[in-house]
Amino acid sequence: MDYYKVLGVEKGSSSTETKKAYRKLALKYHPDKNKGDKASEAKFKEISEAYAVLSDPEKKQQYDTYGSADFRQRYSQEDIFSGFDINDILRQFNGGGGGRGETSFRSAGGGGSPFGSFFNQGGGGCGGGRPTAEKGQDMTYQITVSLEDILHGAEKTISLRKNGTAQNVSVKIPKGIEEGKKLRLQGKGAASRNGGPAGDLYLKVEIGANEEFSRKGDDLIIQRLITFSQACLGTKVEVETLEGKKFMVTVASGTPHDSKLRIRGYGLPSGPMGERGDLYVKVGVKVPQEITEEQQHSLEQLQALGL
Repeated sequence: MDYYKVLGVEKGSSSTETKKAYRKLALKYHPDKNKGDKASEAKFKEISEAYAVLSDPEKKQQYDTYGSADFRQRYSQEDIFSGFDINDILRQFNGGGGGRGETSFRSAGGGGSPFGSFFNQGGGGCGGGRPTAEKGQDMTYQITVSLEDILHGAEKTISLRKNGTAQNVSVKIPKGIEEGKKLRLQGKGAASRNGGPAGDLYLKVEIGANEEFSRKGDDLIIQRLITFSQACLGTKVEVETLEGKKFMVTVASGTPHDSKLRIRGYGLPSGPMGERGDLYVKVGVKVPQEITEEQQHSLEQLQALGL
């Protein structure tokens, strides 16, 4: 499902434009205006789901980053509607479509589906009811992952302190995760103060340093040093990829300092399902700090020959 198409808005639309588009469609498809019309009811659920995601900055970022299919693997329908207050959006219906109409819709939206549970939360449906308990505070921690974790995906256990007590929490690291992204663990944040659901835990990703490889987007870079004579005459250098596969890379004669040689498909994955970037071998010419008399004599001869 393309949430932007469902609401008829562009990807760069403002929150005000998105909200306006949702209200317009909600007025059109609200069950009180289309009693007994299952197609309108399904459409109303669809646009509400789209707005629940696009109106939440964190969910919207995850949706924009990973796309519809992967987003729905990460978020259950219960997660999607978590924190979404339909009462606030639909108060405009109270004047002409409240009361019994809302009760009938509450029954139609039930049946045990996650969406029906959403409309039934707090026992009040779209028209309200007793107030829901306040959700606990969200928490944010930093988690360090390695390039190997990004390549293969991983599962890590981290230790947190909550209410003065150490707790271990397991988290799955998806392949291709980018630095600065946040992983959400529902219900692992602070406890509610009045019996409501716990807040969420957000883990901000930091990539640990690697002695061999540096990262640029989905590409990896590794450096190899060669001598001046090898740069002039050409040579081969051995390169081991992040997963341990070895290649002999040909350095052509006359290769200049800081040239990059590419090995296709041995970088990092672009997201959980994306293709891998490339591995670049950055070739540097090593200048010796000390030379022997014989080497100096040979270099002087080369200098005289214009090298």
